[in-house]
Amino acid sequence: MTSFAAGSAGFSRKFLCGVAALALMTPAAAFAQDEAETGQDIYPPEEEEAIGNAIVVTATKREQTLQEVPVAVSVTTAETLERDQIRDLKDLQTVVPSLSVGQRQSSANTGFFIRGFGNGANNAGIEPSVGVFVDGVYRSRTASQLFDLPNVQRIEILRGPQSTLFGKNASAGVISVTTQEPQFDLGGSAEATYGNHDQFVTKGYITGPLGENMAASLAAGYNRRDGFFEDLGTGEDSNNRNRWFARGQFLLDNFDNLSVRFIADYDSIDERCCGVVNVQSGPSTAAILALGGQVTDPNDPFADVIYNNFPSTNEIDNWGLSAQADWDVGAFTLTSITAYRDTEAVTVQDSDFSSADLIYPNSQDLGIGTFTQEFRVTGELFPGLDALLGVFYINENVEQANQLLYGSDFRNYANLLVTQASGGAFTVPALEQVFSAAYGQDFTNQFFQDGQGFTEAYTLDSEAYSIFGQVDFEIVPGLVLTLGGNYTDDSKQFTQNANSTDVFSAIDFDSAQLAPFRGQVLTQGALAQTVGAQLGLGRPATAAEVQAFATGMSPAGAAGAAAFPTILAGAQQFAAANVNNPLANPLNPLRALQFLPPFLNVPNAVEDGKISDDNFSYTIRLAYDVTPDVNVYASYATGFKASSVNLSRDARPSLADRQAIIAAGLAQPNQTYGSRFAGPEDSEVLEAGVKANFDYVSAALTVFDQTIDGFQSNIFNGSGFVLANAGRQSTFGVEFESTVFPTSDLTLNAAVTYLDPLYDSFVQSAQGDISGTRPAGIPEWTVIVGGQYEFDLGGALLIPRVNYLWSSDTQLVEGLPAFAVRGPDGSFVDAQPALDAAAPFSREVNDLTASITYESDAGYAISLWGRNLLDDRYLGTVFDTPAQPRSVSGYPNDPRTYGITARYRF
Repeated sequence: MTSFAAGSAGFSRKFLCGVAALALMTPAAAFAQDEAETGQDIYPPEEEEAIGNAIVVTATKREQTLQEVPVAVSVTTAETLERDQIRDLKDLQTVVPSLSVGQRQSSANTGFFIRGFGNGANNAGIEPSVGVFVDGVYRSRTASQLFDLPNVQRIEILRGPQSTLFGKNASAGVISVTTQEPQFDLGGSAEATYGNHDQFVTKGYITGPLGENMAASLAAGYNRRDGFFEDLGTGEDSNNRNRWFARGQFLLDNFDNLSVRFIADYDSIDERCCGVVNVQSGPSTAAILALGGQVTDPNDPFADVIYNNFPSTNEIDNWGLSAQADWDVGAFTLTSITAYRDTEAVTVQDSDFSSADLIYPNSQDLGIGTFTQEFRVTGELFPGLDALLGVFYINENVEQANQLLYGSDFRNYANLLVTQASGGAFTVPALEQVFSAAYGQDFTNQFFQDGQGFTEAYTLDSEAYSIFGQVDFEIVPGLVLTLGGNYTDDSKQFTQNANSTDVFSAIDFDSAQLAPFRGQVLTQGALAQTVGAQLGLGRPATAAEVQAFATGMSPAGAAGAAAFPTILAGAQQFAAANVNNPLANPLNPLRALQFLPPFLNVPNAVEDGKISDDNFSYTIRLAYDVTPDVNVYASYATGFKASSVNLSRDARPSLADRQAIIAAGLAQPNQTYGSRFAGPEDSEVLEAGVKANFDYVSAALTVFDQTIDGFQSNIFNGSGFVLANAGRQSTFGVEFESTVFPTSDLTLNAAVTYLDPLYDSFVQSAQGDISGTRPAGIPEWTVIVGGQYEFDLGGALLIPRVNYLWSSDTQLVEGLPAFAVRGPDGSFVDAQPALDAAAPFSREVNDLTASITYESDAGYAISLWGRNLLDDRYLGTVFDTPAQPRSVSGYPNDPRTYGITARYRF
């Protein structure tokens, strides 16, 4: 298999051999040595790393140590975030092996996958399978997640369904971010970073009292960097950074039984993102070059150059308000979290990824407003019985407008493709004349004109509430039974209104008006084929060769002329038999250029644009303290994610509605069928684990079998997104995380994840029936190893730190939908070419991060750091290139980065 990756596979194998023993006996960033052991205390107590499994976890809605909490969870603390230079949530995958993160079309699109499950990053109608919470507030879309992680206390990643602890269901897992609340002692920090690519990052934080019972904090930051990719078409760069944030908090605490925390935040992004390279040239590439355009060299996808004829831009504004009140009433704590978030994202992309003016522009204007309210009560009902009961409500509105228009070069480009696909038989002007005569309508100079294209407007209004709860009952000392449940009711109403002005995409090649033309072309084709065979040409005969054969002027002489009437009659008979056979239509090779057909809007007489789901999910878990240092648990949990809506130009009515749509007279020219939305996901996990925490070793081992029925697959097909339910996707996995403290100064950590996923059933995927195959993008093995040493310099520490991530080779996508052979109605004739086209594209990851930090007792620190130090290059994903039949594009990963950071904390 060809792997589109560059770098250090050989190094990784040698490196892994050297640390294999360590990996077997020693969670990556979840554990580290307590600074207090060395007398150093640069981090406040709430930000310090704890020893081993003593790290505090709060995502379970109460404070427990990592050792005590009987769930699969990894914790990354402030110390790790700073020393490993983790700048945003995308960087977390370098320290948490069961998490993978990818950025795709824009700065607003970040997808999270836990144990291989996840979706929704680049389609605003899809709620993610991995829920993200920041200070208890649900962030429904990746556009509204923090980018520079200001003043984070810890990040907890819970694996598997989390329905009974979080009111908003998350079928694959949860990322819970906790930031530092305001302090009643004056304090703060300042930080500045300079790195390669002219990177400059600065952050500041100050907190302190406003009165006896009031405290506040303010954080702000700015992040800029040149782009990683040079755009040879525009002269600018891409994948740059230009973003800032501000975040204020106010805390009211009576130091008895009531605290109220208010948070307001705002962040802004104005960047050029995201660079795309050509990884396979199709026949269309020659047409682009003939027009004077350029594309990147598919043999060198990591040259860090791209081609566009205008810069792709991302302008994103995101803000939010939240208030959390905690009131202690006797043995119980009542909590209320009220929040509103708003995101506005305007993105513009040159989606033909060439310097030719084929598409101008592909733009999106997205607005998301989200209100959430959570009430919960926690406490001890009586000794040995703890309980949580809560209610969660969310109301969200999505408004999205898109536009994809042809540029000035598209007509000439399409003419070259038409000529090429028809073997020189057709041209765009010739087709305009034929269709004008057939339909009695003047199509002269109407096809593929500058400014034609597709405009879209979507809305999605959703409302959901959940009632959830959990009880922990200690049956006998050390043996705890947990029972939990969640009832969710979710309703959505959506509209899809789109208008295609692409005249060519509205021509019905199978219409009765074109029957004479189809018959003529089929006759000529059959004649050319038969005459070519008679002459032994090994190809169809040209028109001149057919004429010569018919008149006895060919090498066949008079015999050819004598046979010609019979050959002609056979050709005419073949044409008559197939003139209305869609699969024999001679215009079929041109359907690839009909990628913007008329759109059936919603609601309509058949589709009301309404979805309603409800579900009861539950958890059963038994945990036992074998000794004070060893805990075991086993659990069975179910999860749920409501239906998602396809807010893209490839949304199609269901095949089940086909007859009703035809009967209502709603079918559009070139109407195809697929899905408007995907039904709900239902997940279940059977899991067993053991956790141990000794003086010098901490370890956690988890074995699980996880399935998701109706997994919502969201695949880009070159023009839009195909959203469909898989029948069932399952994964068997093993996760191991450990830390070893050979000395008081040395910390070694390792984590290994093994995943064996399978599409148990996926009949109607974007690539056809892929049941029984391995889902793409999920490595079998992921290994993280690392360590740090603290040299006590007397009044300061010198801390070298290293972290290495390796994931085994995995195929990037299951298939490339544009390569499949389809009938005129969109159904599969042969899906295998789509699977074969994707097979060469895979990746192996070797990511080395290192830093050396000088931390002074006086509160200042200086770090030299590097990320992806091996400059390991690979593709994040590949996809069918828009408007370029049989070409493939991909997103390269970030190259090596390094720099110096200075911090001061007081």
